[in-house]
Amino acid sequence: MSYLDELNQNQREAAENIYGPTMVIAGAGSGKTRVLTFRIAYMLEQKIDPFNIMALTFTNKAAREMTDRIGKIVGGSEARNITMGTFHSVFSRILRFNADRLGYPTNFTIYDTQDSKSLLKEIVKGFGLDEKTYKPSMVLGRISSAKNNLISPEAYFQNAEIMEEDRQTKRPELGRVYAAYANRCFKSGAMDFDDLLYQTNVLLRDFPDVLSYYQQKFKYILVDEYQDTNYAQYLIVKKLAAVYENICVVGDDAQSIYSFRGANIQNILNFRKDYPDFKMFKLEQNYRSSKNIVEAANSVIARNQDQIQKNVWTDNEEGEKINVIRSLTDNEEGKVITNKIYDLKTSKGLSFNDFAILYRTNKQSRAFEESMRKLNIPYKIYGGLSFYQRKEIKDILAYFRLTTNPRDEEALKRVINYPLRGIGKTTFENIVIAANQYNVSIWDVIEDFNKYPVTLNQGTRNKIYEFVTMIKSFGAQLDSMNAFDLAKLIAKSSGILKDLHAEKDKGPEEVERYQNIEALLAGIKEFTVSQAEEDSKSLSEFMVDVALLTDADQKNDEEVNHVTMMTIHSSKGLEFEHVFLVGLEENLFPSQMALHSRTELEEERRLFYVAVTRAKVSCTLSFATSRFIWGNLVSAEPSRFIEEIDKKFLNFVASERPGGRSLNSRPSGFDKPYIGGLNRTVSAPEGMKAVSHAKPSVGKSDSLSLDLKVGYSVKHELFGTGRITTIEGQGSDKKATIFFPGKGAKTLLLRFANLTVMEE
Repeated sequence: MSYLDELNQNQREAAENIYGPTMVIAGAGSGKTRVLTFRIAYMLEQKIDPFNIMALTFTNKAAREMTDRIGKIVGGSEARNITMGTFHSVFSRILRFNADRLGYPTNFTIYDTQDSKSLLKEIVKGFGLDEKTYKPSMVLGRISSAKNNLISPEAYFQNAEIMEEDRQTKRPELGRVYAAYANRCFKSGAMDFDDLLYQTNVLLRDFPDVLSYYQQKFKYILVDEYQDTNYAQYLIVKKLAAVYENICVVGDDAQSIYSFRGANIQNILNFRKDYPDFKMFKLEQNYRSSKNIVEAANSVIARNQDQIQKNVWTDNEEGEKINVIRSLTDNEEGKVITNKIYDLKTSKGLSFNDFAILYRTNKQSRAFEESMRKLNIPYKIYGGLSFYQRKEIKDILAYFRLTTNPRDEEALKRVINYPLRGIGKTTFENIVIAANQYNVSIWDVIEDFNKYPVTLNQGTRNKIYEFVTMIKSFGAQLDSMNAFDLAKLIAKSSGILKDLHAEKDKGPEEVERYQNIEALLAGIKEFTVSQAEEDSKSLSEFMVDVALLTDADQKNDEEVNHVTMMTIHSSKGLEFEHVFLVGLEENLFPSQMALHSRTELEEERRLFYVAVTRAKVSCTLSFATSRFIWGNLVSAEPSRFIEEIDKKFLNFVASERPGGRSLNSRPSGFDKPYIGGLNRTVSAPEGMKAVSHAKPSVGKSDSLSLDLKVGYSVKHELFGTGRITTIEGQGSDKKATIFFPGKGAKTLLLRFANLTVMEE
């Protein structure tokens, strides 16, 4: 039996159509990775040279898995000859091969977000600008947007609209900061992630011979997740495919959720305009989820106007209805969902790996973390601090980076005095001033004080000389030692291992830092052993791998038994048996920031669609009727997305409050339209006041109408009885600080507080 026989009719047609422009619209769970894999295998069977194929994937991990699967079908050696990986990894290779054309060293460093923010903070401070107005994250976002739209620092200054926008936002110096940032990166022989695409466009634009070479090399181009490409990525692909037009894009407009990164859904919607003779194939059969989940998701996404019509369906079993759980507060939501996971795991003999909690923002994880710890449920948060962002790992990686590229300014700044070697802050600032004065890198200055004089005493000069000599000695071993041996030498000779070992006796955190270095070295050893004979095993190559890791690449510990917690954006491409989608409240999801236009709202709806379709067996939606925001208990109303699901797919659960009290007075109460319309009231549990979801008016709330005074004893439905210590504000902004024994002081907006005055 041919491997193609494993495909359904639509999948097979898409896999076999290997010539000309092709668009494959792949609904959630429709097997697009299998189609891509089999399509490439089929191309090789048709005697297409693997060196002529470029496949751009969503993660490096996906690329490796596809290469392995193709190798099992047609032979491993041929599969390895395909150029396959993410946009950033593939084009970083092209840039390294042609770096001299752009004035960069072949071993240029790739700055991560933390490196870029550190550099921008220094530039902003050096210009004497207000660091609150020019926050590094904001400035970096602005620069990133410019690069993704191929706007150079020079073009930035010449764009009247951009300059006016900066003036309006009271940040008129953004262009100057951008220019300085670009110059400092160039002097350091460094590119940030956006540069990998920006500079590739510059390379193909300014060097026609390079463009022609790669057009002839990549006669067949495949792009996964095409709906998530930005303008820079779109233009690269369009240029490379211009000669042969053997381009196949795969994606789902209903899962375009990365506009904040510059992704443009119009790239996939306008494919037919770019290639009028294209062929379209729709993969509409969902192999992942139950019928109820698929059809519920369809009923929501159908409301989007800007989309390619398709009918996603499944032959899977009907499955459970989607549960909807209401909690009183976000803290209670954490307890309810955690208890639900514990009960399901215990009663059905499941693994914690079967469960995922997905939320709109990272800050929502706190309530669930607290509840998980109390029940001793193992969990892991993805999208938080990754292994490679830990201080001790960043420190040793900085030594590795300097070894491959001594002009790396951020790496040099990080470790020139770590471990401590007596090179102080003032000394380093003087060196930086000299480097800027002569417009050279910091390394150039410390390598030759005779050429670039700095006022330093002889003792300090000797220490810097020893540091420079050490880095040069590491660099001299790059070509003769493999990645592991050189990494181990650097860890020992730099003094990092000795420093961390001396700290081990101080506590568990210090022990963990030392163990993290051990784990890194073990990973480098694995890299050295696993590389194929013909592949490079050098430290330079390992550093490229690390720099290009994506969040999804780092989720590689599925064998550990834990509940997964992550943002919905991070969950893209993953699947779980049981999904809990939490915090489904207006202004949280959909986000308040996304309610200004239909375009923004439709992306939020696509995000909801992605979240629901991660679930295989069951999906639970959860919301709270009030949520603490900056210490205030604020009323919340259910998300419109719950309302948009056809009610026949929903089951409104009478959830149990921790301690046995029902959160919902009776299941039948959910038949009432508590999620219909904007002015709505949720039926309250017995003995508790109803929470109004209409925007409260001054004078209509019990607490606002009460003549409250400092010293009064009042009762709150969650915190119990407490005493008012301060009252401040006027009208609807009036708030009281109340001390509740055992719970501490709480500041509450009176229009939401629903207090009862207690008799003394």
